[in-house]
Amino acid sequence: MRNLWEVLAQRRDYRLVLGAGLVSLTGDWILRIGLAFHVYALTGSTLASGGLLLASFLPLVLLGSLAGVFVDRWDRRRTMIITNVLHALVLLPLLLVRDGSTLWVIYLVILAQSCLQQFFQPAEQSLVPTLVEPGQLVTANSLNSQAGDIARLVGAGLGGVLAAAGGLPLLALVDAATYLIAMAFLFRVRQRPERVQVERAGGLRPAVQGLKDEWVEGIRICVSGPAMRLVFVFGLVTGVGQGVMSTLFAPFVSAELGGDGTAYGLITSSQAIGGIAGGLIAAAIGSRFPAAKLWGYGAVAFGLIDLVMFLYPLFWKGLAPAFACMIVVGVPGAFMIAGLMTVIQRLTDDASRGRVFGALFAAEGAALLVGIAAAGVLGDVVGIIPLLVIQGLGFSVGGLVVLSRLRILTPAPAEPVAV
Repeated sequence: MRNLWEVLAQRRDYRLVLGAGLVSLTGDWILRIGLAFHVYALTGSTLASGGLLLASFLPLVLLGSLAGVFVDRWDRRRTMIITNVLHALVLLPLLLVRDGSTLWVIYLVILAQSCLQQFFQPAEQSLVPTLVEPGQLVTANSLNSQAGDIARLVGAGLGGVLAAAGGLPLLALVDAATYLIAMAFLFRVRQRPERVQVERAGGLRPAVQGLKDEWVEGIRICVSGPAMRLVFVFGLVTGVGQGVMSTLFAPFVSAELGGDGTAYGLITSSQAIGGIAGGLIAAAIGSRFPAAKLWGYGAVAFGLIDLVMFLYPLFWKGLAPAFACMIVVGVPGAFMIAGLMTVIQRLTDDASRGRVFGALFAAEGAALLVGIAAAGVLGDVVGIIPLLVIQGLGFSVGGLVVLSRLRILTPAPAEPVAV
C-alpha cells in the first residue's frame, strides 16, 4: 500500500494524467453505449450497429503504427491536449443527426474519433514512464487499468440513461465536456521531460523518406529480439481471441445460458467490478513482483477462468456462474495488463516508445478483426463453445510461454559500481 500511496500522493503530474484519462474514458463509454442504443433505435438494423464497430476499428489497423511515429516526434503532453480539443470539436456534427438519413454523420464522427485515439493512446502510454520512478511503474499501470474499468462501469451505466433522456445531442455534449475537462487536467501537468530531438533534412522527399524509415523502425523493434517478439506474438494470439469473444459472447449468453439482452449487458459490465478490485490489488502489491510474472500468471489465470465459464454450460444451466466468472476474471486481467504494459515500457526507450505502442496496437487491432471474421464464418460450423474455448486456451498457453521465458523478459540487476 505504501507504493500506491506514494504514487497517488507524491506524483502530482501522474495524478493529473490519470484523472484526465478517467474522465475522458468515462465519456467514451457514455457515447459508445448511447450510440449503440441510438443507432439501433433509428434503424432497427443490427448491420447498422455493426458499422459502428467497423468505423472504430479501421483507423486502429490502418493508422495506428504510423500515428506512433508522430507521437515520437511530438511533445506527448501537447499531443494529448490537442487530441482532446479535437475530440470535443468532432462531436459537434452529432447535433445535426435527426433520423436515419443522416446516419452517415455518426459513422464519420466515430471514424474521426478513432483516428484521434491512435495518437492519444501511444502518447499516454509513452508519457507515463516519465512521470513516475521505475519502481512505481507497475503501480501506475495498474491504476491506469483500474481507471479504465471504473470508466467502463460508470459510463456504460450512464450511456443508456442519457440516450433515453436526451438523445444524441445530450450524448455529444456530455462526451465533449469530458474531453474539455481532461484537457484542463493535462494543462496543469508541469513536468516536461526532455526529449532527444533528431535532426531531419528539409524538403518533402527527405521528410517522407524519414517518416517511412521511422515507421519501418517501429515495426522492426516489435519483431527484433526474443522479448519483443514474444510481446508481439502474444498480442496477435490474444487479439484474435478477443475478436472471437466480442462476436460470440452475446450468442453464448443467449443460446448456451438462456439469458436475454439485459442479462448479457449485466454479465458483460460485471467484469469491471473485478477489474477495479484487481487494479487496486495490483497497484498496492504489484511492485513487489517482476512485471513479467504478473503478466504471465495473470494471463494463465485469465484463460483458465474463461475456460470454466465457457465449459460449465455443458454440465449445468444457469447464469450465476457466468456472473461470478466475469467478476473474478477481472482480477487476473488487471495483473496481466499492468505487467504487460510495464514490460513493454521497460523494453523500449523514450525515443521509440510511441511508434512501438502504435505498431503493437495496430497489430492487435488487425488480429481482433481476424477473430471477428473467423467467429462469424465458423460460429455456425464449429460451434460457439469450441471457438470460445480456443480463446481461453490462447490466454493460458500464452501465459505459460511468458512464464517459461522470464529470463529474457526480466532486466538483469545492475552491476555494482567500483569505488
